[in-house]
Amino acid sequence: MSEERRERRLAAILAADVVGYSRLMGADEEGTLRALQGHRRAVLDPQIAGHRGRIVKTTGDGLLAEFASVIDAVECAAVVQHAMAGRNEGVAPAQRLEFRMGINLGDVMVEGDDIFGDGVNIAARLEGLAEPGGICVSQVVRDQVSDKRALDFEDLGEHAVKNIARPLRVYRLASGGPPAPSPKPAASAPPLPDRPSIAVMAFANMTGDPEQEYFADGIAEDMTTALSRFREFFVIARNSSFVYKGRAVDIQQVARELGVRYVLEGSVRRAGDRVRITGQLVDTATRAQLWADRFDGALDDVFELQDRITESVVGALAPTLHRAEVERAMRKPTATLDAYDYLLRAMPLVIANAADEAARAVGLLDEALRRSPGYARVHAFLAMAHAQIFRSASGPARAEHQARAIAHARQAVQAANEDSVALAHAGFILLVTAQDVGAARAALDRAVTLNPNQAAAYSYRALVFAMSGEPEPAREDAARALRLSPLDPGSYQPQMALAIAHIWLGQHDEAVAWARKAIEGAPPRYPMSHAWLIVADCGRGRTAETDRALSRLAEILPGFSPATLGKLFEIFPDPIRSLALARLRGAELIPPEGAPG
Repeated sequence: MSEERRERRLAAILAADVVGYSRLMGADEEGTLRALQGHRRAVLDPQIAGHRGRIVKTTGDGLLAEFASVIDAVECAAVVQHAMAGRNEGVAPAQRLEFRMGINLGDVMVEGDDIFGDGVNIAARLEGLAEPGGICVSQVVRDQVSDKRALDFEDLGEHAVKNIARPLRVYRLASGGPPAPSPKPAASAPPLPDRPSIAVMAFANMTGDPEQEYFADGIAEDMTTALSRFREFFVIARNSSFVYKGRAVDIQQVARELGVRYVLEGSVRRAGDRVRITGQLVDTATRAQLWADRFDGALDDVFELQDRITESVVGALAPTLHRAEVERAMRKPTATLDAYDYLLRAMPLVIANAADEAARAVGLLDEALRRSPGYARVHAFLAMAHAQIFRSASGPARAEHQARAIAHARQAVQAANEDSVALAHAGFILLVTAQDVGAARAALDRAVTLNPNQAAAYSYRALVFAMSGEPEPAREDAARALRLSPLDPGSYQPQMALAIAHIWLGQHDEAVAWARKAIEGAPPRYPMSHAWLIVADCGRGRTAETDRALSRLAEILPGFSPATLGKLFEIFPDPIRSLALARLRGAELIPPEGAPG
């Protein structure tokens, strides 16, 4: 590919690597690999995704990540280094995994999923100048961030570095600065609901083995699902409560930002075939501990242990609930522990929403399905993984992954029974991959009925309503999703539903405002929030906003031109597809219907 045809864009680049990796590998190769993988799963990968970044590539001892916002890049680095300092407490200095990090803002060239050029090279050189656990940034990063955040930078002077013609002015983020920035709160603190409201925090992994982080996360996620089934409770979604993972935060601050009264915390210790789960329920208004207990059992009894914790928490919050309601909410998955274990390992890879991670997840999920062929949630996550690969595939592989996504989604719906999570994800895939609005709506209606606290189900159903030309129920479900998960990295989906709803209502300024919010929250290379902004803006007459959105699409989509804009909407069902294309034709952004395109 010639340089003239390569895409160029401005990006914030974060480069990181492990200090003394060769020495660590020489001393304990297997243990070092296991620890690094655990740190990535628990800290680096979720924080990069949560700060709207993208991992471009990994090496044996490091990674390169890209962010659309330099503030997101710096805050992500600060959070990761703070979390790593906590995870290294109690670890012998010779065995600690510590990262150096460098951040630069500059022009990069794009080829496929890879990026390169001086913007990347400078970030790598800055990383080499950082101390263990430290962050070095370029002058342009310091200047951009200092205007918007109260962070302290130490001027390290100019440095001549390899393969860079001019000396670099280098700044170090002072360790005394805010070590773990709080997640961005909602525009205003949500009011407390009129019923018991609770957030289940990420459970601490007490095994001493970072490889088991996924298991502790799975226990907390299942606890969230179990409590969510009670209509008497208001339960914050996992995607918002897990934002605080790895951070030292005040419990009352968490409660304010999420709009809840109670917080459930816990830990998991897994050793051999035994597991110990502890939990405590805190009234954040008084900081009083309402309940605390410890549960020991065999790994084969893990589902029973989860049920016992659920019953204890329910008893502490609502002692008048009938026993039958408790039993109704505690539904054990019809799966073996092995299948459950493979599912837990695969879920973070699917949540990452990237084709390469999804391909890794497929192998794990196929193993889970081999052990439990009727496991609805495994079918649902396989549908999501294949759909993610389908979006970026080409040729025969594209059609193959689309067919597999649809087949697994339909199997998930058939096998779901009372698994609202499986129904929600499968329903969404049937909407965007099969364009089967009726099946998607039926699955999501059932998911909401089974679990009135599941933010994802409301978010997905809001999109179904919006694309079906039903703006008012779309607005209601989107608002519900945003309240149930106010800090969700996936908030751009209900925000897009609100933009589409306002397009139907002819409220173009409101549609543009919600599309802008969706752009802020979406992954950096996600195109559809920009595309819906264009449709919304066309309703008030094409403006400079439209031209900026077109320019951004040209930056993130190889081969894009305004003439191909209509192709982005071909995946959507009618009537929204016809409405969007009509708006684009009216603004003369695409050829008239029937004209050669």
